[in-house]
Amino acid sequence: MDFKGWWHGTEGRFEPLTIRDEFSRYLLELRQLPNAKSQTVQQSFEKLFERYGLPQAIRSDNGTPFASRTAVLGLSRLSAWWVALGINLERSRPGKPQDNGAHERLHRDISQELECLGKNVSQEALDLWPHQFNYQRPHQALGMRCPGELYHNSGRKYAGGIQELLYDDMIVRRVNDSGSIRWKEHSLFISQSLSGWNVGLKSTQNQKIQLWFAQLLLGHLDPSTLSFERIDLEPFDAETNFKNAA
Repeated sequence: MDFKGWWHGTEGRFEPLTIRDEFSRYLLELRQLPNAKSQTVQQSFEKLFERYGLPQAIRSDNGTPFASRTAVLGLSRLSAWWVALGINLERSRPGKPQDNGAHERLHRDISQELECLGKNVSQEALDLWPHQFNYQRPHQALGMRCPGELYHNSGRKYAGGIQELLYDDMIVRRVNDSGSIRWKEHSLFISQSLSGWNVGLKSTQNQKIQLWFAQLLLGHLDPSTLSFERIDLEPFDAETNFKNAA
């Protein structure tokens, strides 16, 4: 998934959101959104999940709103929601568009066939184009089959919003609006991206306490210093999931 590079459309800046199935290349979404805020993009994903089911993983770049360069594990509010739904995260390397070569090729086709319309392009045109891409264009990488011949919906159904995360055999803390949790009468900053979510605390043999968010290990609490030691990960290549996922 990504935002296509912008151009001037009928209502000003035009920068559609593109979402594609990695295996079949099936184009799931080509939509101009009113803005790129997390809440707006999440609403678009809610509709997609209701229609197609939940994916096993989502691949994105490291830009907003998909990721946060400063937050623990790069989690933004949007990607934290994905993780809470049980979706794994994959991220391309910064400045390496070749990690998502097929998606960049999709954007090139959009540029050649839709962006050239300039101010005459509309959401109606965006709604028509995916059918042609999915059902009338064979791909060499697919053995000259069309994406629509291979794609099928996910068997993981979307059940709607999540009320809270549960953790077995762990102490549970709620991340407050400031991005902190309370531990032994102290406030420890974790991440504002996780505000409103529960995290789980699990004791280990080395005396440090693991801090989990859903299936992700965020870091450790050190009881001796009452500090949070976050995990800082190097950028992943395009074939690697979060290695510390359970």
